[in-house]
Formats: sequence, structure tokens, C-alpha cells
Amino acid sequence: MNLISIIPMSHIDLSVNLCSIPLANPTILASGILGTTKAFLKRVTENGAGAVTIKSISTEPREGHKNPTVITFEAGMLNAVGYSNPGVGAAAREFSNLQDINAPVIASVIGMQKGDFVRVVEGLSGSQFSAIEIPLSCPHTPGFGLLAGQGTPEATFAITAEVRKVTRLPIFVKLSPNIPEICTIAKAAEDAGANAITAVNSMGPGMIINIEAQRPVLSFKVGGVTGDALRPIAVRCVYDLYKAIKIPIIGVGGISTGRHAIEMMMAGASAVGIGTGVYYRGIDVFKKICDEMTQWMEENGIDNVNKIVGVAHD
Repeated sequence: MNLISIIPMSHIDLSVNLCSIPLANPTILASGILGTTKAFLKRVTENGAGAVTIKSISTEPREGHKNPTVITFEAGMLNAVGYSNPGVGAAAREFSNLQDINAPVIASVIGMQKGDFVRVVEGLSGSQFSAIEIPLSCPHTPGFGLLAGQGTPEATFAITAEVRKVTRLPIFVKLSPNIPEICTIAKAAEDAGANAITAVNSMGPGMIINIEAQRPVLSFKVGGVTGDALRPIAVRCVYDLYKAIKIPIIGVGGISTGRHAIEMMMAGASAVGIGTGVYYRGIDVFKKICDEMTQWMEENGIDNVNKIVGVAHD
């Protein structure tokens, strides 16, 4: 006999506090999806996102890789966009006034050298961002992330420490699932002043070949694997990180349903990033996930979403 008491939906609290940033719910638009303009961010928040992340910004404009850059397959997506972005100057103008976006906005900052991260953070300092995310883990863009050696404990510490010197905003360091010592790298980020870890970036790189054309489908040939194929890896990474560090974790990787989000939070995530879920379920995926989480919590007698964080460890 199930003795769990049913809690009315109106009494269920999805709000979270992430590094002293209040979120109405734990869903966050991941970087790289729709985060190119203020208008897109506003639409995403209107469709239920608790926070939004802009597309990664570099010091200078980047065209990125040539098309095709994204392809779907049976278990997810493969992408190699190549960090296309307008550069920090144009980004600072586009995101100069964020007051009409009714949710926290996170700036994603990339660089080839330590000084590049600093210059971008300083260039965006006039905007009203709530946090800075520094991805050190891209598997498919030469000069950045894993292909630039930024995913080591030493590089992670050095870059995070430099960014820490020039901003008081919370810093989220985004890590790769490819590296066995992810907990060591996360601890290096924490020691350097990071306030949270985003886990994880895409894995791989992977490749898909068009057998009729007898060539790889993506113009860059390889790309990062995201979606359903990534989710079990991401859950394991979050689970391991929860035991290794004291700062919060934003769980990212294949989340497109309320059950996925709950699973990630049970592994130890305080909030969840959503990327490919937008493609599969539409821009209102955030509202759908929150509704599904609320229904599950109601059925299982849980009134506050923070109560499920890390329960898989009990």
C-alpha cells in the first residue's frame, strides 16, 4: 500500500537559490541554443526558463565552422558549430539592457588564452549579467577547450583564477565528460574561486558518415555528442562531482522531460541546463519540464524541489 501523501500542486515549490541567485525554477537555457539575442532570451523566459545563458562570446567575431554544423541521429545530436559569435563588442551592445528579461542571464565566455577570458568578462561588465560561465571543455573547436589543453587541472585553475580577479559575479566552470579526472578538475576550479560547476559539455568528438556520399556529414567531420546518448554519462559525472566538491552543480546533458530533470537533481545537481530538449520538444520545453516535475512531486509527496538534490546518495 502506498502511504505517500498527495500534495496539491499549488503547494509545490520549484524555486532554487543558485549561488545566491534566485531562480523561479531549476531549468536553465544552456549556452549555444537560442541565446544569440536579447529577444530570444526574452522568449525563452516567457516559456518558463528559470534562467538563460547566452551563446558563448569571444574577444573577436568568429564565423565558426561551415555548414552543415548540426545533425540528429537515433540517440541524440552531433554538432560542431565552432563558437560562431559576433565578438565581445557587439555582444555588449546586444545585451546592454537586460532589465526586461524576467530571469537571471548568464554570460558564457570563451578564449584561447587566459587574457582573452579576462577581456571578454571586462567587456561585458557593463551589462546586467547574473553570472559568468567559462566552458573549458569544447571537443570540436581548435584553439578552445579540450583542443587547446584547457581541460587540465592546471589550466582550469589558472583560467578560473584570472577571471576571479576581474569579477565579483558567480563563476560557473563548464567541464567535459571525456576526462576521467573530472572531479580533480572540478576541485581545481573550486580552489581557484569558482562558485559552481556546469556538468557537462558535449562528449566525443563523434562522427557520422553519409554512406551514399561516402563522406562525414558535418563539414568539420567530427562534432560533440549531445542528447539522449549523453544523459547517462552526465548523470554519472554529476553523481561523482556531488561527492567531491562543496559548490553547487548545474547538470546538463540530454534533459528533455521532468523525469530527466529529477534524475539529474537526485544525482546532485542544484539546477539543470537544457539544450537539445528545445529542439525535441519546442521552446516551451521549460514549462513542460516544470509541469512534469510538479506532477511527479505531487504524486510522491514532495513539496520542495530542493529536497530531492542528492537523494540518490542516501
